[in-house]
Amino acid sequence: MFRILLALIIVVPALEIGILVFFGNLIGAWLTISLIILTGVIGAWLAKKQGLETLKNAQREMNFGQIPGESIIDGICILVGGVLLLTPGFITDTVGFLLLVPPTRKIIKPFIGKVIQRMINRGNFTVIRR
Repeated sequence: MFRILLALIIVVPALEIGILVFFGNLIGAWLTISLIILTGVIGAWLAKKQGLETLKNAQREMNFGQIPGESIIDGICILVGGVLLLTPGFITDTVGFLLLVPPTRKIIKPFIGKVIQRMINRGNFTVIRR
């Protein structure tokens, strides 16, 4: 896991720089910068909207005595997606939007659930019920 994170920390920024330079040459620096700012603004708005909706769903589930497991995973996706959209670059923006939009998030959530389940099984993640 550590090696994967280290590779992502090195590879993703290098790819982002390459893509930004490519698009800067293709469509111009100002348009490229404008696109990055626009995706950040749209991402912040979408993260806020989706986050509030997820919070309401979690509260509704808890009011009915249910554990808001699905809403927690949604919240994690929205948080990570929002952070990625605020990070300049087209790769991070694409992944961020995929995590924020409900139809694609629905496809991604089972994988995140499996990762969390593996962490629980290994003892790296503890769930405390009160």
